[in-house]
Amino acid sequence: MRLALLALSAMAVLPACAEATAGQPQGAPASLPAAQEPAAMSATEFTSITGQPLDLTALGAKAILVVNTASRCGYTPQYAGLQKLYDANRADGLVIVGVPSNDFGGQEPGTEEDVKSFCEINYGVTFPLTKKYAVTGEAQHPFYKSAVNALGDPALPKWNFHKILVSADGVPLKAYPSSVKPGDSALAADIEAALGI
Repeated sequence: MRLALLALSAMAVLPACAEATAGQPQGAPASLPAAQEPAAMSATEFTSITGQPLDLTALGAKAILVVNTASRCGYTPQYAGLQKLYDANRADGLVIVGVPSNDFGGQEPGTEEDVKSFCEINYGVTFPLTKKYAVTGEAQHPFYKSAVNALGDPALPKWNFHKILVSADGVPLKAYPSSVKPGDSALAADIEAALGI
């Protein structure tokens, strides 16, 4: 009985110990490197949906709109508006980056291949997409941590299709809730100002 109690109390302490020593090599489980990938990346670095490096500062853009996306959401039709916005403004230097995430309602459960096919077939998406990332919580990508540090709570996604306007050098400028559609006049004005047009 005493051994069982000791084992239980040791198990209760382990998560706290693991958290406190997360950066130290102590025989971490095999799944740890994948979970730590976002922490190893800078705020502007992502991996594209096809597995290539994607750095916001290397896109040659004047302004970037970063949108966390999902394929099974009530806001999913915004993909069409985002593509239209991209087509209308990319010659002036706008790049839209979609960040698929399964953080809200499990509405992006598929693989990267599933997401890519869905976006291309249903919405003709040609703007860059990243691999799936967490945009909230412990595994949150550093971009979102940086955006919250810069802009406060409005930069923290509360649902899918939250938007963050970013300068060419990766600095977050303004955040927009999911309900702000790609064709919104205030968003358009902010994009034009960021593009200098």
